[in-house]
Amino acid sequence: MSKIDRFEDLEIWKIANAIAVDVYLLCDNEPLKSDWGMKDQIRRAACSMSDNIAEGFEYNNNPDFIRFLNYAKGSSGEFRNKLVILNRSGKMEETLFTDLYLRSIEFSSKTKSLIEYLRKFEADKKRQKV
Repeated sequence: MSKIDRFEDLEIWKIANAIAVDVYLLCDNEPLKSDWGMKDQIRRAACSMSDNIAEGFEYNNNPDFIRFLNYAKGSSGEFRNKLVILNRSGKMEETLFTDLYLRSIEFSSKTKSLIEYLRKFEADKKRQKV
């Protein structure tokens, strides 16, 4: 894996950021526009995914980055849960639900892979020092 200098270059950040933008636009329309509680919660969950990647990356060390990647992955689960609630309650079109849900699954899977890669990298680094 090549060295990444900016969090904006990470594929997972790009996926998460695009989801957050789409959620912000979704919340500008009914029925979410007037559902203040759910609108706030789903926006926060969506933004938290890319926020945690950005914050963790900027600590400039893998252990902190891994911790924040785990937070981002957790936010993805929270986000998907809210999508399911909106879909089952008839507050979200099926096609939009499916699109956001699948992108969130992709985000979660790729984030998990990056976490595993970084953990292995850190473990190998420790073994080389011994």
